[in-house]
Amino acid sequence: MSSKTRILNRIKLNQPDLVTELPDLSLLGSENFDTLEMYKTVLKGIGGDPVEVSNYTAIINYIKSSYNLEKRIISTLPELSEIASLDWNNADPHSLQDVELTVIKAHFGVAENSALWVTDSILGQRVSPFIAQYLAIIVHKSDIVRTMQQAYEKIGNQEYGFGTFIAGPSKTADIEQSLVLGAHGARGLIVFLLD
Repeated sequence: MSSKTRILNRIKLNQPDLVTELPDLSLLGSENFDTLEMYKTVLKGIGGDPVEVSNYTAIINYIKSSYNLEKRIISTLPELSEIASLDWNNADPHSLQDVELTVIKAHFGVAENSALWVTDSILGQRVSPFIAQYLAIIVHKSDIVRTMQQAYEKIGNQEYGFGTFIAGPSKTADIEQSLVLGAHGARGLIVFLLD
């Protein structure tokens, strides 16, 4: 018997059991922490800004005081028609190149990484959150889950053409540990945490 055959036979004899039980993921997220505070802490850590609001009027007032309303603001939300254009959904995506602020709503958020789940049904156009100078996303405080495992349980059986998690503004870093925000997308992200 050749040494190669002996080695292969020994490997065959020392194989792990093929039936391995998956870990119980229901324990994740059961830790005792404040989901909303965790979300805000993580969001700040990755360059985003959490803003707690009680209604859409508060969102409108915040945008009026923080952005130049003479620049182009778009949204898919009729509640924001006072400050944002709503008639861009069927426009050529290239025509959105001059958008200063896009305001959209997320289905839900994830505390552990501050990600927000959005799909084509609420985006208007897929390019809208990525082409604007600044991005604002509205999420209800009650729609924030603790972990990505819980997030995947929520979206596992949904039907959608396009969906993505968005976490923080666009960013990149180099080997010198220099972080640049707004490198290839939105320069800033505000998350309106709605009561």
